[in-house]
Amino acid sequence: MSDFLVPDQTDRTWLVTGANSGLGLETSRMLAAAGAHVVMTARDAAKGRAAAEEVRGGLGGAGRGSVEVAALDLADLASVRALAEGWERPLHGVVANAGIMMVPQGRTVDGFELQLGTNHLGHFALVNLLLPHVADRVVSVSSALHKGPPLDFDDLFLERSYSPGRAYQQSKLANLLFTAELQRRLGASGSAVRATAAHPGYAATNLQSHHAVPLMNTLMAVGNRVVATSAEEGARPSVMAATYDLVGGTYVGPSRLGGLRGAPAPASRSLEAADDGAARRLWDVSEELTGVGWAL
Repeated sequence: MSDFLVPDQTDRTWLVTGANSGLGLETSRMLAAAGAHVVMTARDAAKGRAAAEEVRGGLGGAGRGSVEVAALDLADLASVRALAEGWERPLHGVVANAGIMMVPQGRTVDGFELQLGTNHLGHFALVNLLLPHVADRVVSVSSALHKGPPLDFDDLFLERSYSPGRAYQQSKLANLLFTAELQRRLGASGSAVRATAAHPGYAATNLQSHHAVPLMNTLMAVGNRVVATSAEEGARPSVMAATYDLVGGTYVGPSRLGGLRGAPAPASRSLEAADDGAARRLWDVSEELTGVGWAL
């Protein structure tokens, strides 16, 4: 996979969420190495600064790109608004990468189920608030684990019966439904911006270390050592979805072993993720919950 090339990103500014570790860090590193200026968002400012220094160090004297850090907590809409309202410059694209996985039941600052609130609703608000500045691309990072039951719009916060796996699955399904409806709206408005999505396959990151069931953390740690690819390889589908000339709505993932690993290529999604009616309904519900409407 050493032949993966990133098109020149000189004079382009990217915003990458969850950039202090894992896929977000590697995505930022690749974009900066290709010449981009990358705004790396992090909930923890100290971790964000450390990650940015790591990227700068890797660029060396020959590096054409640059990075900066911005504070962002996707589980707090006030934090989302603060970042977006202070944005006053052109933005080539957004990589909506940040996420949490199969954590214990919890709520965001605004009262949303924690995984749906962080992985989908926070990004929904951020993208719509930043969209007037975006010139080219919005990438949503989903997961092969989006495959499963459709969204239950009568119980989106899983108050009847919470399952860490179900909460994660529906949040990743929401990412793909968001991409579909965003692309539909962009096309209808005549915008040149494209919405794409990606999944990393099975990549070893700290995302797998916060499961609600402690035993699962141990099992996933073993999987990370035996089966998983590196975070750098896992970030390649995101970078391809961001920088390659793809049709809007394209979903990119690893191409081998059932999507677990391999060179990035267009990937298949579930029938539930291709449900246009569900995508429109989720958009309407998301607008109501976040108070953020269609930006264009």
